[in-house]
Amino acid sequence: MKAYHIMGWAARIIAAVILSQTLYFKFTAAEESVKLFSALGAEPWGRIGVGVIELIAAVLLLIPATVWLGSVLSIGLMLGAIASHLLVIGVWRDDGGQLFYYALIVLACALYSFWQSRQQIPAVIKKILPQLLQ
Repeated sequence: MKAYHIMGWAARIIAAVILSQTLYFKFTAAEESVKLFSALGAEPWGRIGVGVIELIAAVLLLIPATVWLGSVLSIGLMLGAIASHLLVIGVWRDDGGQLFYYALIVLACALYSFWQSRQQIPAVIKKILPQLLQ
């Protein structure tokens, strides 16, 4: 049981740290961030909006009562990031694929965190989820 608990915290911290480290670049309009969101046709509102949602997700992941919600936000963000890399901006950009790999890591951590915190999901929401997630 202790290893299960440690793995859960590790997954949440890893996801929160990766989500948080990109905030500086989004909020300061760093050249690479502006270039990326311009390629997506979402500059500046997309860059700032994604940054705000990533900040919220990172905080929610670290609060035990809201892990499930932080995980859901993180999963949605990372699915969008992965799709953007695969379909529009490319995987191996100037960073050699680093952002893409970070998105995969956060997705894996968020999926694990969601699965581990699935008992916290409010009953109203559980009613619409598949049996596997309850």
